[in-house]
Amino acid sequence: MVPPLITLEEHFFSTAVGSALDDKYAEQFKAIPGLQEQLTDLENRRLADMEKGQVSLQVVSHAPGAPGPKECMAANDQLADAIKRNPSRFAGFAVLPVAEPEECAKELERTVKEKGFVGALIDCHFNGRYFDGDEYDVMWRMFEALDVPCYIHPTWPSDDMLPRYTGNFTAGAARSLGASGWGWHNEVGLHVLRLYASGKFDKFPTLKIIIGHFGEMIPFMLQRIEKLSVRWGDQKRKWRQVYDENIWITTSGCWSLDPMRCILSNTRIDHILYSVDYPFEKNENGLKWVKELEESGLVSEEQMNMIAYKNSENLLRVHAPR
Repeated sequence: MVPPLITLEEHFFSTAVGSALDDKYAEQFKAIPGLQEQLTDLENRRLADMEKGQVSLQVVSHAPGAPGPKECMAANDQLADAIKRNPSRFAGFAVLPVAEPEECAKELERTVKEKGFVGALIDCHFNGRYFDGDEYDVMWRMFEALDVPCYIHPTWPSDDMLPRYTGNFTAGAARSLGASGWGWHNEVGLHVLRLYASGKFDKFPTLKIIIGHFGEMIPFMLQRIEKLSVRWGDQKRKWRQVYDENIWITTSGCWSLDPMRCILSNTRIDHILYSVDYPFEKNENGLKWVKELEESGLVSEEQMNMIAYKNSENLLRVHAPR
């Protein structure tokens, strides 16, 4: 029997952002029929699609693209209104203007305290700038003070990053290598390691970071990172302790049992969270994978319940309808 399901990497596209990001999504709009309508719908179509995948509660966040402060505020208000209409089915991660750290902190505080959001989902860089610099301490400090997680999500390579993904192959291959075919996941994993190397987890020891797509490559390099990170500076805690205490990973958009075997062997079971990556992935595909995991014998019934909804309930202080 499938347990209640909470999903955490589930996107929408705000009318406040308008057509500013259309060029970024043009290829996906062509490749995935109905994607644009699914992204902009925050009620009937979305709820119907949730039913198809037996999703009890969806934590909704804005699709990547790093809007400015005014657009972020308007997008968050639009999402908050949708949550009000269906409070038992939706929760919210804020979108933040990551180009401006001070504004990030202000908007995070506003959305958590005034709108009831359960954290934020941010791009993994802004035009090639990561968030390990001291100027971003104000943002990380606010995440820690509010005791809500930051979901670090992939975004497209900046113009300066593009050459590393181009070569003796088609433009389509280059776009994929720079995005969902490889680069997105590499960049998120690298960002988390940069946060560790820069001492952010010493400065903010209770900071909670979520990363998707089976941990953005990190679980599969975990022991090697643990071995070599001793050269990265005089951190108070070793990498493995930070991974165990500060990092949560989701299953978003990854429907294979082989990587899950690795994750279950080296990642705390209470730090593994089910997610879909809707509407870029189908809720039905996630449900199929959940059933395969249940039948595989890799997890007990209690472990399955933890991954499906209990861990998210504990981390986000939400409740999945039974």
